[in-house]
Amino acid sequence: MSDSWLSVADALATMQGQIQPVQETEEVHLQDALDRVLAEPVCANMDVPGYDNSAMDGYALRAAEADSDKPLTVVGTALAGHPFNGELPAQSCVRIMTGAQMPVASDAVIMQEQVQREGDLIRCQAPVGTGDNVRLKGCDIRQNDMILQQGQRLTPTHIGLLASLGMDQVRVLRRLRVALFSNGDELVLPGEPLRSPSQIYDSNRFTLHAMLQRLNVDVLDLGLIADDREALENAFQQAMRSADIIISSAGVSVGEADYTKDIMASLGQIGFWKIAMKPGKPFAFGRLGQAWFCGLPGNPVAALVTMDQIVQPMLRHLAGESVTPPVQLQARATSPIKKRPGRMDFQRGRFSQRDGELWAEPVGSQSSAVLTSVAQANCFLVLEQERGPIAAGESITIQPFDCLLT
Repeated sequence: MSDSWLSVADALATMQGQIQPVQETEEVHLQDALDRVLAEPVCANMDVPGYDNSAMDGYALRAAEADSDKPLTVVGTALAGHPFNGELPAQSCVRIMTGAQMPVASDAVIMQEQVQREGDLIRCQAPVGTGDNVRLKGCDIRQNDMILQQGQRLTPTHIGLLASLGMDQVRVLRRLRVALFSNGDELVLPGEPLRSPSQIYDSNRFTLHAMLQRLNVDVLDLGLIADDREALENAFQQAMRSADIIISSAGVSVGEADYTKDIMASLGQIGFWKIAMKPGKPFAFGRLGQAWFCGLPGNPVAALVTMDQIVQPMLRHLAGESVTPPVQLQARATSPIKKRPGRMDFQRGRFSQRDGELWAEPVGSQSSAVLTSVAQANCFLVLEQERGPIAAGESITIQPFDCLLT
């Protein structure tokens, strides 16, 4: 393994170039399909709506007969699910509710507020054009249209679309199985007392577990693993047998008590060990049997940033999702920003709009150990690898937090 640092872009390309998405599929009910990844494209089996219908409460009529000097006779009512039977006679109209099927021979709807009604007669108080307030058959979806592509992660709107086509089940790729553990003798479970000043609570695993829940994967939580080679190797072997990917926090800085590198070399293959990013330089990627491995840094912010920027796209790709680049915007720096060339910097910041422009600035401490900076932020300031200090007013790239962090 080379000691050179990979750029963020090269690290992502290396990972995605090696990883093949899962292939196993299953049928699930729509109520269980949220955030699942489509295994096949979906084509419409019908038109939506399936008939011309009214977009307003009003009166269905022929536009050519909407003359304020000539009243129209109300000959019936059309409700959603209860259409008017027969063809609309000449010089007539039908009281119609929103969503109700248009009567045969009608071609427009006048809003109820735009008519004067006296008994069974109405007079139009506004001009009416053909097609006014009418939703045409198939105006939303046409039969045989491709409505969802393979690899789409299903949102509530997508599930509504599928339901509108009468589908109660959908074929999706199986969930990823992710093994997760923290490594370090200094770590203590929340809820237990700290027994010495050198101990800290294990926040990383809870942060990472919550982020994984947002990606709708099955998490095998292996808990805390001590700085012991045998315990760590046993954890790796257990995870290798059941997981698609193993994610660890800490233990990858290659210190005296960090055994991950040696264990990976003996059980699998090491891909790379360092990324030119801040925070998050120590990041291990490799293969352990049939499972992939991502070793995240121990500092809380570094673990969170590498999970969001490096592991998230890898997990989405492995799950079979069509991965799109994150949303990035241009903003102006509100104040000077410290930056040294050499690593891509993901500073925690806040952005807002002022005078039609976006402005952004770092918030809180930018130490990789201070998690409150993320809690106070709403975006990353994505500062290019070779960029130096930024002056107030200079253009910078920002990446608003996505669903993993909000």
